[in-house]
Amino acid sequence: MDIDDHPDGVIIAGPDGIVEYVNDRIKEMSKAVDDEMIGMHLSTAVPFDDLNGNSWYDCTQPYDGYAHRSRLSETAWWSPRGSEYLITASLVRDRPAGAVQRVIVSVRNARVRNQRDRERSDLVATAAHELRSPLTGIKGFTSTLLSKWDKFTEEQRQLMLETVDSDADRLTRLITELLDAARIDAGRLTLRRGPVRLDEVVSRVLTNVSAGSGESFPVEVGPDLAVIWGDADRMTQVVTNLVENAMRHGLGLTRVLVHNTVHPDYQGGVSLQIHDRGPGIPAETRQRVFSRFWRSGPGQGSGLGMYIVRGIVEQHGGSIDIQDADGGGANVRVWFPINEPETLSD
Repeated sequence: MDIDDHPDGVIIAGPDGIVEYVNDRIKEMSKAVDDEMIGMHLSTAVPFDDLNGNSWYDCTQPYDGYAHRSRLSETAWWSPRGSEYLITASLVRDRPAGAVQRVIVSVRNARVRNQRDRERSDLVATAAHELRSPLTGIKGFTSTLLSKWDKFTEEQRQLMLETVDSDADRLTRLITELLDAARIDAGRLTLRRGPVRLDEVVSRVLTNVSAGSGESFPVEVGPDLAVIWGDADRMTQVVTNLVENAMRHGLGLTRVLVHNTVHPDYQGGVSLQIHDRGPGIPAETRQRVFSRFWRSGPGQGSGLGMYIVRGIVEQHGGSIDIQDADGGGANVRVWFPINEPETLSD
């Protein structure tokens, strides 16, 4: 790749510290005119200071200092205009521990890193808040029981212990979701693949939901449904989350469809559609639904469910989107490719 195409600013100085080359990006960052930086001393071409006013050049001493250095670690420095930049450098020597013949400095704006740091801080703060709520309930009831056990009736103790048990389950679910979200972020979500019939997965989930709600939810299954190769447990997690969302936020289910579908961008597969009777989701917020800690409408949850759903679906090579359902409400559509192993299709 041509250095002029490099996304970071690059400055190259010779053995005497005089700048020999600058790429277009550093010219843009420094608002330099033509080749005015060529011939400058490196200390002038890199006019960055730390928060105490110490210059980058004086602090790092690229041509002096420890003779075995070949690289200066990336650190934050501030421009004369007050903007933060990340600077690193390579030191090219004529031989190990020899004199520095060339200093290659890389400069990039710290804005993206700072944005990611803020996102991580927001994630930690939100996770801590979510964990604190059930922990507060558990601690409150257990402390009360330990200190005033004899003052409560058997029924009261039973109710308090049931509440503690419910909060502990909620805490376990939240920790599991946080771990799944972390695996998705790191690209470490693993799948145990095998043959899966999506209609059977959906039927099991709906049977469990029906047992709790007393309502019956039939599944409309297309003819000759293909078998998917995927992780049955993870697919169950996807379907469960979508059905529970439709029940909680979408005011109940209206239709559930499973049928073979040819994805417009890929190959054949199986799709699941879940229609609810809620107010629907505005088009401008549909992508935000899949963000971490997104919440809307009645009901409580961690806000991680749809983020995890999309991560699982995409790990299978599938896709998920939200459309308007016929007659109102939302239609959440999930598509899974068949992914049959080649050894089985030969």
